[in-house]
Formats: sequence, C-alpha cells, structure tokens
Amino acid sequence: MAASQGAAEEGWGGVVMGDPCIVRDDEAGLWRMFLFALPPGHAHAVCEGDPADPAAWHLLGPLEFTNPQVLGDEAAFKPFVVSQAHSPGEPALIGGRYALLIGTNHRAKVIRRAWSPSLGGPWTLEGQVLIDRGRYEDFDARHVDAVSGYFFPERNELLYFYMGYPSCAQPYRLSAFGSAQAAAAELLGGDGVRKLGPVLPPSSRPGHWASGWVGGLQLLPGREHRWIGVANASPTPPDPADTGLAAEEPPPSLGGFAWCDEPWPIKGWQWNDEPIERIESIPAGAADGGEGVNLWRHFALPLGDDRLALFYNSGDYFQEKLFLKLAGPSPPVR
Repeated sequence: MAASQGAAEEGWGGVVMGDPCIVRDDEAGLWRMFLFALPPGHAHAVCEGDPADPAAWHLLGPLEFTNPQVLGDEAAFKPFVVSQAHSPGEPALIGGRYALLIGTNHRAKVIRRAWSPSLGGPWTLEGQVLIDRGRYEDFDARHVDAVSGYFFPERNELLYFYMGYPSCAQPYRLSAFGSAQAAAAELLGGDGVRKLGPVLPPSSRPGHWASGWVGGLQLLPGREHRWIGVANASPTPPDPADTGLAAEEPPPSLGGFAWCDEPWPIKGWQWNDEPIERIESIPAGAADGGEGVNLWRHFALPLGDDRLALFYNSGDYFQEKLFLKLAGPSPPVR
C-alpha cells in the first residue's frame, strides 16, 4: 500500500503515508482508515471489501473540519478514532458522537480532540488542548504525540496512550533522553484528563529492541495475556547534542509487542523479547518496494477468518509509504 500518484497530484499525501487507525463503519457498510498523510498531516480512506487487500482501499483526501479556525496556523496530524477497548476495530459511540484524537503543533506537539455524529465527518474541534506538554522536568515536557484512545464502558472512562518526549534527562537507565509511552485517563462527565505517567519507558535491558525510545501504542485484548500492546520503538537512544532530522527518533524504528495482565492497563506492562522484524531481515522484494530504514507505527486489525492484518509505514524519513503484513489471529507474545 502506498500514497497514490493521484493524491500527490492533488497536493496532499505525496510525502508521507502512515500511522493508520482503522475502524468499522457499520452505518456506511465499510471500513475507514484514518492516517498521517503529509501534506497536510491527515487523511482518510475507505474499504468496502477485504481490508487485507491493498487494492480494496480508496483514498478520499484530507479530513474536513467544521471549525478549522480553531487550529489557526497549527498543523494537524496523526488522527486516531477513539475505539471500544474490548472490541478491536469498533469505534466508540459516546453520547451519539465519535471522538477523533489528533496531534497539532501548538508551539510544540500537543493533542486535540474533535467530534462528529458520523465517522465520515465533518469533525468539530474542541477549543482547548486535550493533552498538553508537562513542565520542564517532566517526561513529556518537549512534545506529546502519537496518541491512541479507548473507551472502557464498565468504568465510563476513556484511556489515552501517548508518546512523551523529554526536555531534560530522565531516570531511564539506558536512554536519558528517550521518549516513553504514557497513559492519561478521563472520566466521562468528570473534570478533564489526568495524566498517569509513563507505562512503557525505554527498556533497561542492554541491546533490547525498545531500549532507546518508545513510539505509539495500540491496545488490543489478548489471549494468553489480558492486554496486548502493538508498539514501535528503537534500540538507539537519542543524543541531546544531535540537531539532525532524526535526532528525537534515531533509526531504526521497529515494531513489536508488549503485554499487561491488569484489568485497567495503566501498570504492569512488559516488553516482548524480540520485535516483529528487524531491518536486516526485510525480504529483498519488500526492500525493493521501499521498505527499510524504519518500521513505524503499527496497527493490527483482527479479521473474522483467522487472520490478522498488520499495517505500518516504512522508508526513509519523510519518504514513508504504508505497508501491510498478514499474520495469525493474535500476536505471538510469550
């Protein structure tokens, strides 16, 4: 799967296609994909057939907002639809509306939220930032990014996972300046979002595939474990002296799994020993098609016929395309 030539000719999606979020739109009778498409930073696609068939997906273009003036000169990117925690691929209908989480550049990366009664939009942005950066000494003082969100109806609560980048050294054994995966929660009808801190910091095990920095996370109900996290991370720690393009997220980015046995998955997370695939293991045919350098944010879609579709973006920085793997019905976590 890749950005189509037609999209590039229309002036969107010609640089990056990735960071997918896929949900079932029962009202329209199709699947919807929300993705990071640069420019402008967001887009959507639909599939009326088999979502594991790349040819069945049709790009529609950037998302539509009823009040884009809320963004001002902020770019909006990496959209994610809040989903039912216990039902992969099912969007959460909350008070007759769906919630869309989206990153924006509000002096730095922060998270906003928009609402719509239809998954096809248009979306109405809230006036305030949903998840802001922390204070200077906090793990998320530099940016908050790569958000995902889940509704737990038994708690009447939303749980968000997001990537927090630090501005100063953190107490991570092998990567003081590496980003961490964090959680935040929001009780519906409550007083707003409360941050819960890092739940998956960089691994403290030398040589581990997630010991450098940690990216976005998708939550799935598991089989051997209560919860599975589909994440991307790197064994390479950021160097605070580096000012290059890849300074905050040096290569390689790798996809892999973590697991948690807590009913409310805000603690007790453990990394799987190995990633799904390493860069040097990419088959020649896939490398010829543009896969390599990094394996970015992964999204796993369980299908009803004993298959699991794994979507992710890969390629040189700012030349990323969307790729697809097919696997069994559940991640191989041990």
